[in-house]
Amino acid sequence: MTQLDDHRWMTRAIDLAHRCPPTTGAYSVGAVIVDANNKEIAFGFSREVDEAVHAEESALAKIDPDDPRLATATIYSTLEPCSQRKSRPRTCAQLILEVKIPRVVIAWREPSLFVADCQGYELLTAAGVTVVELPELAEQARAMNAHLSV
Repeated sequence: MTQLDDHRWMTRAIDLAHRCPPTTGAYSVGAVIVDANNKEIAFGFSREVDEAVHAEESALAKIDPDDPRLATATIYSTLEPCSQRKSRPRTCAQLILEVKIPRVVIAWREPSLFVADCQGYELLTAAGVTVVELPELAEQARAMNAHLSV
């Protein structure tokens, strides 16, 4: 993927994040999974199907975990994938590692508002996943979370 592709898909994820029902207890996040041919496989956003679902989790639930496209896919998430969770047994970082997506693109790292020290970035890179951060899009990705004082 090129930087232009990364910006295009992150903009799509940001648009999805605006669809999240707002809440004071969680971030509004969008996620898109894109295959090696630069085609969208699945998308998701926070609270899309229930009040606890995360964007990456929602996107991953829409595709067979054995789909061969995942082995060369990129997942775009407006926020660093979570490394701790109260509402589900597995974190978004774990879910990404389980399906072996090799590349993750984020717009911003999770601040310590809900989780003291999110380690999603570190867990993914330690497992060999390429993680790309797009700080130039962080402000757009944070915009729908302004009410949370982030």
